[in-house]
Amino acid sequence: MDSYDGVEKLRLGEVADPEPGPGQVLLKLRFAGLNPADAFLASAQYPAKPAFPHILGRDGVGDVIAAGPGVTTVAPGTTVGILRCEAGVNTWGTLADMAVIPAASVVPVHSGWSFEQMAGAPLVFLTAWQALTQWSDPPAAPAAGSVLLVTGASGGVGTASVQLGKSMGLTVVALSRSAEKRARLLELGADFAFDPADARLRSAVASAIAPKKVDLVVDSVGGALFNQVIAMLGYGGRISVVGRSGGGVPEFNTASLFFRRNRIGGVAVSDYTAEQAQISWKEIVGRLDTAGQKPVVDSVHPFEEVKAAFRRLDQGPLGKVLVRVAP
Repeated sequence: MDSYDGVEKLRLGEVADPEPGPGQVLLKLRFAGLNPADAFLASAQYPAKPAFPHILGRDGVGDVIAAGPGVTTVAPGTTVGILRCEAGVNTWGTLADMAVIPAASVVPVHSGWSFEQMAGAPLVFLTAWQALTQWSDPPAAPAAGSVLLVTGASGGVGTASVQLGKSMGLTVVALSRSAEKRARLLELGADFAFDPADARLRSAVASAIAPKKVDLVVDSVGGALFNQVIAMLGYGGRISVVGRSGGGVPEFNTASLFFRRNRIGGVAVSDYTAEQAQISWKEIVGRLDTAGQKPVVDSVHPFEEVKAAFRRLDQGPLGKVLVRVAP
């Protein structure tokens, strides 16, 4: 990445092999996972401003081929996934043959998961986890039986929210424009799935969950849908905002929040320390195991076709879009 002209301007190039410093490990990447935030960073719509040239990619799975001074928790030869860290943000990321990652931010490939499933899971599941648990102090799952509404439910964070929500005993309502994706979301655990473009959306959701109202929303869309989402909230209902694929919210009326004491809160997975991410990850995989769930992979693209992979991401996948780095 040489500029902020978007992912279509990315180029394939050669750089010197990185070397791990204190507390770091060097990975030879097998797979990298793409996220909308990568495309946002590439078009200057993200707070980070890394030096050029930059290498994108926050998720991935790779083999540890070297460890820096002081690393005792992971040994060369181990295959690991990457939890949230600065890779792909302010330091070079996973869209490369090799990447340097803090040893505190890697975890073994979870038992029973493929490399592909592991490569795309951490960032979206940590994001979904924060979106679901951030309304308690300390963070905790919503009360069982609460109603969760997930917009953009077929995306990476969306499918993760559906799966985690179901593991918490929530009634899950998923929104997707695609009938095929809605059917798949029901298979993943959603109790109901609706088309957000349906003119009768609010009444359809209200009828499905009656006499309850929506308690929590994980919203990755924003746009014109946002005001409808607010209208579906019950008393004390909350919205965790994780994205804005639908653009800005038109004519947002703050008075719509008043009398039901509704709350809106942003999600920032960068807030997790390495230790917090490790703790949350253990809780996440434990819940998925208990629920018999695994991460959802949409597609895997060759390393030379990263731009096509980003186009697939922009089209609206079902689950995660991956790049196969190693042949």
